[in-house]
Amino acid sequence: MTDTIFAVSSGAPPAAIAVLRISGPGAGSALTMMTGRRPPPRRASLRTVSDPATGDRLDHALVLWFPGPATATGEDLAELHLHGGRAVVAAVERALATIQGLRRAEPGEFTRRALANGRIDLAEAEGLGDLLTAETETQRRAALFSVEGAVGRAVAEWNRQLLDLSARIEAMLDFADEDDVAPEALSNTNTRIAQLADAIAAVLTNPPVERLRDGIRVVLAGAPNAGKSTLLNALAQREAAIVSPIAGTTRDRIEVPVVRDGIAYLLTDVAGLAAVTDDPIEQIGIIRAQESIRAADVLILFDDTIEPPPDIATIRIRARADIDPVRSDSRLAVSALTGLGTERLWTEIAAVSAVLLPRLDRLVFNQRQRDLCREAETALRTAASEDDPLIVAEHCRLARQAFDRITGAADTEAMLDSLFTRFCIGK
Repeated sequence: MTDTIFAVSSGAPPAAIAVLRISGPGAGSALTMMTGRRPPPRRASLRTVSDPATGDRLDHALVLWFPGPATATGEDLAELHLHGGRAVVAAVERALATIQGLRRAEPGEFTRRALANGRIDLAEAEGLGDLLTAETETQRRAALFSVEGAVGRAVAEWNRQLLDLSARIEAMLDFADEDDVAPEALSNTNTRIAQLADAIAAVLTNPPVERLRDGIRVVLAGAPNAGKSTLLNALAQREAAIVSPIAGTTRDRIEVPVVRDGIAYLLTDVAGLAAVTDDPIEQIGIIRAQESIRAADVLILFDDTIEPPPDIATIRIRARADIDPVRSDSRLAVSALTGLGTERLWTEIAAVSAVLLPRLDRLVFNQRQRDLCREAETALRTAASEDDPLIVAEHCRLARQAFDRITGAADTEAMLDSLFTRFCIGK
């Protein structure tokens, strides 16, 4: 029998109101024991909340009763809208814990039950986890896209098309000797399978949603004492890096998260790229700087002599433009001291970052979902190239399995455990 669980679902007290949720087969009886009688379904009623063991009054609260399965968790559910003081909430939780069959909820357990009972799919649950941790406007919009079921609907449509194609293949296998199976049927079906693979590939051109969460990696690189740390502080608008006229002050990576216009960036100041050094610590710093450059999304180069990796967006600047003579080159003139060029630099960073971020008017997948989409696409490409209906049917089955793993129709407990540990108590 499933336990009945309870937890505050409105955030930690103190607060004006604390919503304490009870979910499971014992929710109705617990509500009756705590408030005397169960209110009509889905109607808020004012009740005195009492300790069933002692009869002590604990609070006056609004009480709601939601009989399953048409509830957030897919099972019987009750809510106590308490006064949000710590003592009130703690007293009600202690009283609930004394009722047989009730226990405190684990992190993410309400959402996990919603998934298990078919109220949401796995993609929606992942979106909810992202929504809970969203810190920028673009993160919020992308997470809400998944919470509202866009990913699940797209995958369901792909699966519907694939089931139809699989049925055609099965018909060829079962009735290959019958006249009603046309000779060109396999060729036509393979064409449609290839078209479905193309549709999946088109979605995968959109960058992963993790780019919104982790931020665009912007690396400032150049020779020692080129002004990288000073510019980092100017871009971050705080003293994040130590600035000194002594060359080689920065020995290790300094990473500063910045949110600008709803987009997350990770600014990274690295050690100066000295041509030759006898200092072993400086050498380690240079190696780490080179690693950061290779991992960058956007590279801000202070030195014309450095050749950037060919696949990384690069912005060449001329730092300290307030003291250097004016030069007619293509580099962007910037002065961290006067602010010259810093806004234009941010504009260029945003422009090159735009192509690296997922478009929120298109399907946005996380890395797990993208990997499974690639599995499905690969299986469909193989199926479309085969002449044996039996092999085609097997690869279509593999693609359907990948779709089911995206939505949670088939997946492992270990993956679900990993997902729901990201959730807070009460979700």
